[in-house]
Amino acid sequence: MRAEQRILHQLIGRFAGKRMLAVGDLMLDEFVWGRVSRISPEAPVPVVNVTSETYYPGGAANVARNLREFTRDTAVMGLAGVDRAGRQLVELLKTAGIRTEGVLQEDGASTIVKTRVIARHQQVVRVDRERKVALTTEQLARACGYLERAVEGVDGIVVADYGKGFLTQPLADEICRLARKHGKILAVDPHPHTSLVWRGATAIKPNRIEAFSAVGLPPGDPVEPVCRDLALLEAARRLRHLWEAESLLVTLGEQGMLLFHGEAEPLHLSAHAQEVFDVSGAGDTAIAVFSLGMAAGATPRQAAELANVASGIVVGKLGTATVTPTELRAALAVI
Repeated sequence: MRAEQRILHQLIGRFAGKRMLAVGDLMLDEFVWGRVSRISPEAPVPVVNVTSETYYPGGAANVARNLREFTRDTAVMGLAGVDRAGRQLVELLKTAGIRTEGVLQEDGASTIVKTRVIARHQQVVRVDRERKVALTTEQLARACGYLERAVEGVDGIVVADYGKGFLTQPLADEICRLARKHGKILAVDPHPHTSLVWRGATAIKPNRIEAFSAVGLPPGDPVEPVCRDLALLEAARRLRHLWEAESLLVTLGEQGMLLFHGEAEPLHLSAHAQEVFDVSGAGDTAIAVFSLGMAAGATPRQAAELANVASGIVVGKLGTATVTPTELRAALAVI
């Protein structure tokens, strides 16, 4: 085993002792599995004969689920309803060993549900049930109160913004303030349409579209090699100036990732995926593993390498999947 691989293996071993908090929009992911044998006589669409249904925590709850694969001390904060989906989501989180004291369950809230119909290993359609509702003053106070109590007991905070209304600028400001005050790792996966500022975060992990959108630039077409993508480099420069983050990790799908840290030249990490079955949740895995790496004392490059390998594993799985320490170690051994 090479020295660098040995260090990465040691870092994975340290993940188990880290205490992590995932914050953001909570969802319930529903998967309807079936077979297609004919086209509907009513419209040119496939008829899916359902064989099974499965449910998983989604959104920021899926980030928590990814964190929980590596550390037992995982908590989540967000908003859910007291409807059937909300109760099911909280029960799934508890069953997974994820602490839910930070989940605000409100009578007026409607739990977000994303239903994916899968046939022959392909997604036929996705149905979203959601109603965006901004936090009330009282809900914001409760969320901030929970953060104030919880922050000293965690090593890192991971924010997943899906643009559904839970994360507002006042809450973002409080998260950033508490993370700075207590010297905690703060990693953020932003959303392109919320325009929230995460000034002073340890790391920001946008995808390509999110990076351009956050600074008001048109995305343009990807360029090879990535380090000569001048439009992307300019978007990253503006984004780092806007958010004053220590590190910026831009995920680029099949092009891998591009890491910016300090005054160093941008570092391109090539994608490791062998087969891509489903990209849903890949960003959740990336931000979870990157955050754990930073909390465990990894350099930004080492944390990005671990996140990149983990993403390559999860896109080879169908559904909202996670990566285990065993899988991550095995993948590191063959790269």
